[in-house]
Amino acid sequence: MIDQIQRLGIAHHFASEIDHVLKQLSETCFVHNTGDSDINDLYTAALLFRLLRQHGYRISSDIFNKFMDASGKFSEKHASDVQGVLSLYEASHLSVHGEDVLDKALSFSSTHLESIKEQLSAPLTTQVHHALKQTIRRGIPRLEARRYISIYEAEPSHNEAIMSLAKLDFNRLQKQHQEELFDLARWWMGLDFKMKLPFARDRLVEGYFWILGIHFEPELAVARRMMTKVIALTSVLDDIYDVYGTYEELELFTQAIQRWDIDCIKELPWYMQVFYKALIDVYVEIEEILACKGRSYRLYYAIEAMKRQANSYFAEAKWLHQQHKPTMDEYMSIALASGGHELLAITSFVGMPDIVTKDDLDWLFNDPKILKASAIIGRLMDDLATHKFKQSRQHADSAVQCYMRQHGVTEQEAENDLRKQVEDAWKDVNEECLHPTTIAMPLIVGILNLTRVIDVLYKDGRDHYTNPHITMKDHIKSVLMDPVQ
Repeated sequence: MIDQIQRLGIAHHFASEIDHVLKQLSETCFVHNTGDSDINDLYTAALLFRLLRQHGYRISSDIFNKFMDASGKFSEKHASDVQGVLSLYEASHLSVHGEDVLDKALSFSSTHLESIKEQLSAPLTTQVHHALKQTIRRGIPRLEARRYISIYEAEPSHNEAIMSLAKLDFNRLQKQHQEELFDLARWWMGLDFKMKLPFARDRLVEGYFWILGIHFEPELAVARRMMTKVIALTSVLDDIYDVYGTYEELELFTQAIQRWDIDCIKELPWYMQVFYKALIDVYVEIEEILACKGRSYRLYYAIEAMKRQANSYFAEAKWLHQQHKPTMDEYMSIALASGGHELLAITSFVGMPDIVTKDDLDWLFNDPKILKASAIIGRLMDDLATHKFKQSRQHADSAVQCYMRQHGVTEQEAENDLRKQVEDAWKDVNEECLHPTTIAMPLIVGILNLTRVIDVLYKDGRDHYTNPHITMKDHIKSVLMDPVQ
């Protein structure tokens, strides 16, 4: 039932009860966090492993050794257990480095699910098809809850009380999110960027969806408001650096952002003045919100993160201007920052309740392993999705071109190697989500959710944020527009 409650999106109502039960399970089902247990069916073993790993328990993957044959491969006798294989597939995505058994689990389960997916009946066929496209570990919680509600309702044995709560809770939160988006839309329309900065992307709704993927809980409205305004402005900032501004203008603009003084505005071209005033105004608003809550010390981190973002954009513009061809290492040193992960994570922490401390912000500002891994995933998935389009116009090289040049490989080889790096980075993310964590688990989960959003928005080699095709529109519609019936 814990798995169902979590996947239905109502776990926040039962957090303490879930923690209590999982703690008991970790102590009674395993011997000192080893893989020794009395669980002999694949479905239960994989489910329990996933649930405990999701909550940070360092449960050994040796639990799966009993399901392997003498040659060290998963026994083919389990292939007919579709629920068990599906459960194993989901569990394998919580692997960390050095867990060969989970690498084998992924290969075994994905191969068998692909081979039988067309032969299954509903609702199992729906679950398998979706899992192969989007795993639980990497899915956006709000979007996955919306989907699972329909799947769970189709199961004959579903619990009516839980089903009713899930629908009521989803629709109640959706109403709150709609009101928040309406308020943000008034602010965005008031800026009149569509007329004043017609070259810039109008991505407020997509930006809010992105932020909702990180924090959907009702008590985090302040963080969502801050983050949505910042991500909306950052999209425009990116377009100024990437599309519209001349090198000389960008140099002045970067200096103005580093000085962070409204008096700098008169030194800028008119279109940059429009943006600069909007940027300063948003951070004045953030300052007022923080002051009211006794958290003024956080403003420094928010502003410094935006300054770093502008610096990274300018570094890339400088490469293009100078026709510089960076090495892969040189490229990643800048590109990890320009991807915006640090900016969003810091803005998230700035807008959070008192669970965040100054030490947490200092930790985040010093490139912790989970944030770097998340940024690697974001940058590489972005580049894999967009490099061909960007090379069709004047643009600095992407990770694909830098990797090809440094390692002397073909484009396809480079793409394959970069996808392998994405998978390795996910193992770093998984490792950093296990106890003991450096900071509170809800803050770690925020960074995990940021990584999940990236996985969804850049899946299948497409940039669904810049070019919101049918898939992205469907995501937004299901989460923000259509109530659950």
